[in-house]
Amino acid sequence: MKITEIRTWLVEGIKYNWTLVKVYTDSGLTGIGEATNWPGSPMVEAACRHVGEVLIGEDPTRIDYIWSRLYRDMNWLGQGGPLLSAISAIDIALWDILGKRAGLPVYELLGGAYRKRIQLYANYWFLEGDGSPESYASQARAMAAQGFTACKFDPFAHTSYNYGSDLADNLSLTEPQKQLALERLRTVSTALGPAFPIAVETHAMLNGPTAVEMAHRIAREGINCMWYEEPAGPEFPDAIASIKRQIPLPVCVGERLHSRYMLRPILEKQAADIVMPDITRCGGISEMRKMAALAETYNIPIAPHNPNGPISTIASAHVMAATPNFFRQEFMLMDVPWRDTVIDKPLPIRDGFFHLPDAPGLGFDLVESELEAHPGVRTARPGFYI
Repeated sequence: MKITEIRTWLVEGIKYNWTLVKVYTDSGLTGIGEATNWPGSPMVEAACRHVGEVLIGEDPTRIDYIWSRLYRDMNWLGQGGPLLSAISAIDIALWDILGKRAGLPVYELLGGAYRKRIQLYANYWFLEGDGSPESYASQARAMAAQGFTACKFDPFAHTSYNYGSDLADNLSLTEPQKQLALERLRTVSTALGPAFPIAVETHAMLNGPTAVEMAHRIAREGINCMWYEEPAGPEFPDAIASIKRQIPLPVCVGERLHSRYMLRPILEKQAADIVMPDITRCGGISEMRKMAALAETYNIPIAPHNPNGPISTIASAHVMAATPNFFRQEFMLMDVPWRDTVIDKPLPIRDGFFHLPDAPGLGFDLVESELEAHPGVRTARPGFYI
């Protein structure tokens, strides 16, 4: 069996473009994958096209060989970014092909299922309203009514992200901004109840002292904090470890750790309580599986980052089914209406869980006419992407 073609689509999503791929073989078997990353999704799409050309004629069942060849031959481009996203998409698609060839779901190929219901936590449940604490609370209640038992949001709501302002050019916060963030958290926590965990997102946009200060102030509110996310960027593992030692909240990092090689120093420095690699950025099914195993050796649970398209959700669920140290998986509650029409059947989300199918491979296919009906936006916005 040989790879004969790899097709790529840029599709508009709720937050940013999805980059979806399909690998074709001379046997008639096909596999689907996803490389969604941002900003600069056209660069990711171009990387997928280039990598696809390199792989024409290769045996798609040599998954680890293909991963290693691409990573080693092209790592002059760096350890992350468009290259790793392209490798991620191809890797996911090759596992899909292998599962179809074997007549087994991907999670069976990964060693079998610990679970077939993958517990989700809700993100992007807060897109309506005026940003007031009351608006967040109303939307939180609607989210919980759908069966979700944990959620995430950024209570700072980008108030610290305007590099050009006199008040925020040092990634700090004004006292009114701090008070607003705390009030949003208090109001949402009251609406959901004390047993409902809330992950606090920071997007690594706070400076170190502010990140420490706000963690202590959040803890004093008595909020059930599932984790404090990215208190510093991935290029600062020592700073993350230092913050973790200073605060009373669990720390979660990993959405920008593009491989086990980048995860290793985080674990060695005991800088995280939970890790959250992203399957479309870290190297696909193969690498997420290895990162989960590496985290297991440090007794650290894994909670896949997943603000992406539908194939990311599906592929992550397969890996987590076969992962002993799985915690929860992210899910975008609000999304474009075509999320369930660009694939051949809707995502099986019920009562806050992803219910894994028993079909071979990933269990889904892309609907090419729907992909083409919703092309992604290719024009970059002026100024910063944030």
